[in-house]
Amino acid sequence: MATLIFLALACSGIGFLVYVLTEFVRESRRGKGNHHRRPSSEVRRMTAGRLVLMTPRDLHSRRSFDRPKSRGGAAALRRIGTLGLLAGISVWPKFAFGQSMDASLASHEGRELEAGSVTGQNSENNAPARQDGTSAQSPTLSPDPQWSYGGFIDAVYLLDFNHPANDLFRNRGTAYKVDEPILNMGTVYLHKTASESSRWGLELTLQGGQDSRIFGFSANAPNLPGSEWLRHLGPTDVSYLAPVGKGLTVQAGIFSSLIGYDSLYAKDNFNYTRPWGADFTPYLMMGVNASYPFTKKLTGMVFVVNGYWHLADANHAPSSGAQIAYKVSGHTTLKETVFFGPHQSDTGFEFWRFLWDSIAEWKTDRVTTALEYHVGTEKIATLGNPRALWMGAQLPVHWVFNKHWSATVRPEIYWDRNGRLTGFPQTVKANTTTLEYRIPYRQAMTIVRLEHRIDDSRGSGAGFFRGGEVAPGVIGLTPTQNLLILGVIVTFDSHF
Repeated sequence: MATLIFLALACSGIGFLVYVLTEFVRESRRGKGNHHRRPSSEVRRMTAGRLVLMTPRDLHSRRSFDRPKSRGGAAALRRIGTLGLLAGISVWPKFAFGQSMDASLASHEGRELEAGSVTGQNSENNAPARQDGTSAQSPTLSPDPQWSYGGFIDAVYLLDFNHPANDLFRNRGTAYKVDEPILNMGTVYLHKTASESSRWGLELTLQGGQDSRIFGFSANAPNLPGSEWLRHLGPTDVSYLAPVGKGLTVQAGIFSSLIGYDSLYAKDNFNYTRPWGADFTPYLMMGVNASYPFTKKLTGMVFVVNGYWHLADANHAPSSGAQIAYKVSGHTTLKETVFFGPHQSDTGFEFWRFLWDSIAEWKTDRVTTALEYHVGTEKIATLGNPRALWMGAQLPVHWVFNKHWSATVRPEIYWDRNGRLTGFPQTVKANTTTLEYRIPYRQAMTIVRLEHRIDDSRGSGAGFFRGGEVAPGVIGLTPTQNLLILGVIVTFDSHF
């Protein structure tokens, strides 16, 4: 029965996937000869996305870019790479499901994305696990409920070989300051897990730093009243494990997003910088959720939140969603999440935003790989009511060499047909390679990451900032960006 439920949801997602891929190919062909065109005034009005460009000079420079036409061979290579990645994303989950059904269902001591993690009790529900086999979301706890506490400091230097005049990684909500050392994030937390012997749970997280400034806001909606202090709260909520059936967990407050594979906190991820799809989906949600383990393999959840971005106040109508996680075997976990609700002042059903997020993860002692694909759509309440469409996909592969060294490679793609999320119609392709070294000391851990990232953005008004101005107050753009990143994260976790 559990398998049938999951397959029904997966088939719905695959249908949506086929539709979006068809639109992507059609749009690519249609726009092949239009790379030199500047976006029309109407396009600019309808594509106010979640921009990180905070000054008038930066906003003006967004409209100044005319990308040179790419060479035929390079364009073909990019098209092949894009379609190959998307085809792999559509086929791999089905392949993994079929293969894993023949595999042993015995438990494995390697790291797993537990189906139960969707309950939202960990500090980051969707974060990858640590190299030592424990969750990267919170310190290891004993079977008896207890309080845990800790924190971390995250400092980084992002060297941009374009040396942009405004020191910004364009259109980003995290790790967006370049060419200068920054304190990216710092947190302290207090946490208690709900259990049968102590049914109330609690999370309290205080945070600050560069990454806490704009990640939860929207560029096309007003800020939520009190957002200036709310942005300094990470996962902060209460939970209750109700004695209903196998245990119904209810959680209310600010909790980790149920969408996506990556955490707001770099320490919980395989790479230092986050993928494009993560920056344009929520990192945190504010509202209430309820989860229930139907079987040892199948867990379901429903949630009601204040909106797409938890620090934005687009309207007074809530958004909703559901998630189902299926543990196929000791190595493979599949997860499907759907989100829907209004993100505009017009809350009519035809203008609701819909997003579908699919994750397939496979883990062994030494290797972890995942495929994440999400698609979103929304009809814009403006002249002509155009329908916006966007999608993002990533394929991280993580190798653990020993308890100190590991490496990760993450190719990704993000397509924003109408510029609804990023501000401009564009296709971004990127690859991130990370070498990590961990230094444990008692209850502390120092994480050092050396990372290279290359991003390529093509489309009307797309590109990344470069050095110098093409006109007074207008910063030039270039389609490609290379970053060399050195991040140092110091964590401390304990309990009482």
